[in-house]
Amino acid sequence: MLFDRDGTLVVDVPYNGDPARVRPMPTAADAVRAVRAHGVAVGVVSNQSGVARGLLTRRQVEAVQHRVDELLGDFDVWAVCPHGPQDGCRCRKPAPGLVLAACRRLAVDPARTAVIGDIGADLAAARAAGARGILVPTPATRPAETAAAEESARDLLAAVRLALGGRPPSGAAL
Repeated sequence: MLFDRDGTLVVDVPYNGDPARVRPMPTAADAVRAVRAHGVAVGVVSNQSGVARGLLTRRQVEAVQHRVDELLGDFDVWAVCPHGPQDGCRCRKPAPGLVLAACRRLAVDPARTAVIGDIGADLAAARAAGARGILVPTPATRPAETAAAEESARDLLAAVRLALGGRPPSGAAL
């Protein structure tokens, strides 16, 4: 299962390069723990355009990643796009590159993968990769994104439960 970072796993602090400012979203720890209890690999797919904009260094992005790992447990894969919106890369969400790269590194078929995020770009990346997208709206989520979402949940734990479909732990990749 793949998660967006900012606004989904952790509180969105724009261009955060300070690990001390990392705070898990409500239910994030329980949600990630539930996925792991099912034997499902967990990863993060995150746009970090602050690198391209000169607001963050890769080292700062990695320091924040390490803090997220400390708070929520080590993720099996981190796929991060350091490019800006104008760079035309294939990895930046809503393009499928991050999702596809994470799935390759996890040796999981995108069609058997759920991507959980808080904005339309997260769901568009999932759809473009052939994965399932589940929206967890926040105040930053535009009403049109919420209306367009095929699946949504009130919080991260509810999204994980939706993705797992109430199945008992099986080791299947989602």
